[in-house]
Amino acid sequence: MRGVVPDEFDEAVARATGAAFVEVLDVLSGAGAVVIGYDMRPSSPGLAAAFAEGVTSTGADVIDIGLASTDQLYFASGRLQLPGAMFTASHNPAKYNGIKMCRAGASPVGADSGLRDIADLVAKTLIDGLSPVAVPGHVKQKDLLTAYADHLNDLVDLSGIRPLKVVVDAGNGMGGHTVPAVFATGPVEILPLYFELDGNFPNHEANPLDPKNLVDLQAKVRETGADLGLAFDGDADRCFVVDEKGDAISPSAITGAVAVRELAKHPGSTILHNLITSKAVPELVAEHGGVPVRTRVGHSNIKQKMAETDAVFGGEHSAHYYFRDFWRADTGMLAALHVLAALGEQDKPASELFEIYERYVASGEINSRVEDAAATVAAIEDTYGDREGITVDHLDGLTIDAGDWWFNVRTSNTEPLLRLNVEAGDAATMERVRDEVLALITGAPVEEKN
Repeated sequence: MRGVVPDEFDEAVARATGAAFVEVLDVLSGAGAVVIGYDMRPSSPGLAAAFAEGVTSTGADVIDIGLASTDQLYFASGRLQLPGAMFTASHNPAKYNGIKMCRAGASPVGADSGLRDIADLVAKTLIDGLSPVAVPGHVKQKDLLTAYADHLNDLVDLSGIRPLKVVVDAGNGMGGHTVPAVFATGPVEILPLYFELDGNFPNHEANPLDPKNLVDLQAKVRETGADLGLAFDGDADRCFVVDEKGDAISPSAITGAVAVRELAKHPGSTILHNLITSKAVPELVAEHGGVPVRTRVGHSNIKQKMAETDAVFGGEHSAHYYFRDFWRADTGMLAALHVLAALGEQDKPASELFEIYERYVASGEINSRVEDAAATVAAIEDTYGDREGITVDHLDGLTIDAGDWWFNVRTSNTEPLLRLNVEAGDAATMERVRDEVLALITGAPVEEKN
């Protein structure tokens, strides 16, 4: 029977996790050290320090890079070839915190590749206590912010683009730490919003996926006549984009645009897209000579598939963007540099440049609470599965594709929710399909539209 880790992530749990991390990843027989970073939340430094105590209690060393974005931690893991731990709750509210872990080279630690074993060992350690070695490891501070910025600027050189004025909303998150370093020189003028590091998020939640958190950015872009707006989440590994009108550009459009740029550098390469991204993405990839590969949703799934296919790039609907040149890790900052390069290498405004990548109308993700998710999904498949011209697949949840529209329903791993995404060639069709499926999910009748 597996042990149970407490729901509350405190310093005792972090300390036990550090020791378990070393044992499960067999750190001592490898590099003998772990790299650690943390975000601006009030609890993050203490949690990181406790984790470091757990690591050093085993005899392994710690490289502490201090305040960092999650993709800066991945950079450190890749550059130093060390397993890593990042203390952050990403886009979640101030009261939360957590940990993202990776193997050396920023390879993922998933449920089936160490995470469950770490959880079991943590539960045991919380009961039995740590068993420190006679000679503990050491903690060494190392500043890698400049090296991180230099690496990104080597991958996408903005020096030759036209001057751009860009509003950046860091949401009081780690973008306020990394953006000034990445854009220290060059033709991009940054107009900062909420760059002060504050894990209490006094202005708005650092979750750009929620449209209400883009309002300030959109207003500032319009007010200043900026060419573009960028919004980062709390740990700055995701980037959202608005055009010069303040209108949001979908992550699928960004995926398509970056894919086209990567294919220009690496002709014929594989591009990954999860099954919730727009159908426009695989169309664009194929049109530009690439090989589109559809994947399940999620960080570990994308990284594993990238390794299997040697994909040069992968994108998710949630604005996670993965690059082979960045140890297959996700980095919103590198995606932002590609967007700025694409915009600055020509004269069109962003609204015109990116409209070619917005071919369809999408619902966005709609979450509904259900009593029995499996039964609901089965009922939806019974309703649509036998219709003429319909294809059905179960790569991740249930996807129904009619050619001119498609939808996917997936269960949440942590809540009694069904997640619905719908896309169609026009708004009326999308709304009709969306409402029909929602009626099956909620049991509410479909409203007739005049």
